[in-house]
Amino acid sequence: MAEAQSRVVQLPASLAAARAERQAAESRQPAPATDEQLLRRLRSGQIDALEQIYDRYSTLVYSVALRVLHDQGLAEDMTQEVFVRLWRRPRLYDPSRGRFVSWLMSVTRNRAIDEQRRRSRRLREEGGDSEVVQAVPSTDRFDDPSAVAALSDERAAVRAAVEQLPPTQRRVIELAYFAGMTQAEIAAETSTPIGTVKTRVRLAMRKLRDALEQTRPPPVSEVSRSRP
Repeated sequence: MAEAQSRVVQLPASLAAARAERQAAESRQPAPATDEQLLRRLRSGQIDALEQIYDRYSTLVYSVALRVLHDQGLAEDMTQEVFVRLWRRPRLYDPSRGRFVSWLMSVTRNRAIDEQRRRSRRLREEGGDSEVVQAVPSTDRFDDPSAVAALSDERAAVRAAVEQLPPTQRRVIELAYFAGMTQAEIAAETSTPIGTVKTRVRLAMRKLRDALEQTRPPPVSEVSRSRP
């Protein structure tokens, strides 16, 4: 009886000790990096910063693109393009103009609308569905053939660069940007150590950036300003 009472008395103390140990371990973990910290690292070429930004915002980017494009495949392509573009040109974001997430959503929406206008223009030329054409807002910038062509060329360059990757690297990029998986999910899906997945993503993104630097089109704003 005394032994049973002793065990009952010791149990709460054991639980308290376990909880204290768990809390101490949690307190030793570093706080998540802020967007500003990640962007500073991204500007210095640290691919792991892009990985964290992707894990943080890819679902939101995909959702915005899907609301505009109403097509899962196109929204997946747009998600890939937005993050590849961020990797290539991280200095496009100006902190003085607002929060990073607001800027990222604006970029996503604008590029998705550009894509929708491009599709609508093609439908008009081919005599397609007028309801689809009318559903897309018209602006001078979206009606500029040079601007639309520049965006289309950049999209084709991204796809061509992805196709040139080694199969293992192309696979992780497709799962990340087309399927929207995190690196942990990719590791589970491919039965690959997460460290290997991270290495493949880093190598793939560096190769993509190098390949795209050779075919970089002029910014849309510059194309639009060149109009007579």
